[in-house]
Amino acid sequence: MTDRQLAELALDARKNAYTPYSNFNVGAALLCADGTVFTGCNVENAAYGSTICAERVALVKAISEGQRSFTAIAIAGSGDDFCWPCGSCRQMLCEFAPDLRVLAVRQDGQFEISTLDTLLPHAFGPAALE
Repeated sequence: MTDRQLAELALDARKNAYTPYSNFNVGAALLCADGTVFTGCNVENAAYGSTICAERVALVKAISEGQRSFTAIAIAGSGDDFCWPCGSCRQMLCEFAPDLRVLAVRQDGQFEISTLDTLLPHAFGPAALE
């Protein structure tokens, strides 16, 4: 799976977003170590705290299907800027893949790449509980 293909899957996943409040559709595509890809979209709720981001939807789908090893995630928003994961998503992703490659995708398909450990320095993860 190329970075471009992963970005395209994230852009496509935005189509299923449920965003009646923000109108900001986000799609994510999470690449597993075995090559499987899980997509997700943001799902808003009238009780705003119950809203779930696209990245966490993709992650929870993957975990519920037995996946535990991830290599990359692409996140595509509906704005003109690159779409980076929020703090909650960074923390959830860090639980399983602290060195995850992160592709932040603009709606025009261009993307920037970083790593999760760069986006969440000094993260609190499983090792902190040992």
